[in-house]
Amino acid sequence: MGIHNIYSKRKKSELGESQDVYQYDIIPDKFRNQVIHIIGDMFRYNDHYRGEQELLNSIYDILCREYGYLELPAEGGYKFEKLLNFFLITEESEEVLDVIELVFIVIDKQIRNRKYKLIMSADGAINELNQRFKENGIGYQYESSKIVRIDAEYIHSEAVKPVLKILSDKNYKGANAEFLTAHEHYRHKKYKECINECLKSFESTLKTICKKHGWKYQEKATASTLIGIVSDNNLFPSFMQSQMGSIKSVLESGIPTVRNKLSGHGQGDSVLVVEGHWASYLLHLTATTVLFLVELELNL
Repeated sequence: MGIHNIYSKRKKSELGESQDVYQYDIIPDKFRNQVIHIIGDMFRYNDHYRGEQELLNSIYDILCREYGYLELPAEGGYKFEKLLNFFLITEESEEVLDVIELVFIVIDKQIRNRKYKLIMSADGAINELNQRFKENGIGYQYESSKIVRIDAEYIHSEAVKPVLKILSDKNYKGANAEFLTAHEHYRHKKYKECINECLKSFESTLKTICKKHGWKYQEKATASTLIGIVSDNNLFPSFMQSQMGSIKSVLESGIPTVRNKLSGHGQGDSVLVVEGHWASYLLHLTATTVLFLVELELNL
């Protein structure tokens, strides 16, 4: 059925009561109910309900195995009923997001290819989900088969979404996997791991560019060495050559340096705590830098 700009929503917008600041730990009942409606459109109300029911049952089985349950702690006669009730009652926001991610992967990858007519398209369901996240001030989105955390709408739309799209090219599958893993670590507050994956994605991007153009490099080359190689091979346009020293310095002292300082080496006799704002900074710096490098490569 999609999203309708009803009177109460328009009124809140006029009064400046719309959600502008994201939160991450509380998933309200209103949002969960809205997601159930989307699931209903995609799984329940069509002549092929039995087949779609089996897809929900498979998600139930995955969660039982991963959580170490024999059954999910929820009421219901059928697996899919228990799954949806579990989604509605669990107090763990991470578990809510697990269900959403698995359900929307099925919508994105399997139901999308069904030949019969659905009430809503797969893209329509994903778009509505992401809009519901935004309406409810919940700082997550479904992108590239993952639930990713967002901290600022502008940065996400201008840097993260474009880099996910550009890295979907098969040549960049390594860099893409590492960037998505960094996002996954960030969502689970594993900030050191997030920063390490950011550097891997950055280095993989540079290696892919070198490989595409036959620029020789050692497989274990560091980010600094790789930056030097792409610079020497004129990845940067001629009008930027006078600024090359500055650009090379920015790239070298950005992602690799922060990673080395915060998570790249032994922490000695004290425990080094990496705060979330550092991981957020590195994640978005990686997105903008990788986007910059790949767009330069595409324009060679």
